[in-house]
Amino acid sequence: MPIVSVNNPLPLHTQIREILKQEISANLYTDKIPSERELMNRFSVSRSTIREAVIHLVHEGILEKIHGKGTYISRRNIQDSLNTLHSLTDTIKRTGMSPGSKLLFTELINEPDKPGNILLARPFHLITRLRTANGMPIAVERHYYTKDIGDKLLEYDLNQAVIYDLLEQELGLDFYQAEQIISCKPVSNYDSNQLHIPCGTNALFVERTSMNSFGQVLEYYTGTYKPDTYSFHIHTKRHNVSGYKINEE
Repeated sequence: MPIVSVNNPLPLHTQIREILKQEISANLYTDKIPSERELMNRFSVSRSTIREAVIHLVHEGILEKIHGKGTYISRRNIQDSLNTLHSLTDTIKRTGMSPGSKLLFTELINEPDKPGNILLARPFHLITRLRTANGMPIAVERHYYTKDIGDKLLEYDLNQAVIYDLLEQELGLDFYQAEQIISCKPVSNYDSNQLHIPCGTNALFVERTSMNSFGQVLEYYTGTYKPDTYSFHIHTKRHNVSGYKINEE
C-alpha cells in the first residue's frame, strides 16, 4: 500500500492527492472515498492535510462534495458525437474537463499489415499516446501515417500539441471524411497498465480511416478507451423509404 513520507520533497497533501488519484483511476473505490477520519488514520496526518489534498481533487473535477453525505467520485462521462469529425481534445473540452496527452513512443515500422495496406505505404510511422481528462487516463491512441507525414509531425512536441491542429494548420492537410468502426475488445497488458484497468477487461476499441476530399488516406487510427469514462452518441432519424405515404390520424 502506498505511504507518505516526511522525507519526500513533495508536501504531504500533494503525496496524498497523488495516491488518491491513482487509486480512483484504478477503480479501488465504488462511489466515494474513505472518510476524513479513515484517511487521517491511514496516513497519520492532520485533518487539515487531508482536507487540502481532497480540495485539490475537487478543483480538478475528480471528486465532488455533497453536503451532508460525503465526498464522491465524479463520474462525468465523456460523450463523443459520431455525426461530425473532431479531435478527442475538443470532445474533452466540451465536457468541461481539461485534456492532456503523454507521448508514449514513436516508431518507424513495417508491421502490422493492416495500417500499411490502408496507407498504401511501408515503412510507416506509429505514434502512440496516452490521453487524459482532468489528469485521469481515458484512452491509448495509436496514429499511423506515411513516412513523409510522420517525419513532419515528429518535429513538434506531441506532448503539448493537438495532432489534428498540426495536420490541418501546419501541414495543410484536408481531413474531409472518415470511416469509423467501434467494437469491444479485451484490453492488452500494455494498455491495461496505462489505463489502470485489469488486463483482459473489455474496452471500447475504435478504428478510423481518415481521408481528404479526393479519397486519399491521410491517417489510420486506433484507440482503446476506458469503458467507464467514454461513450459514443449518434443522432439518427427515420426516413420513409417505401414510397408510401404514412397516414396520421
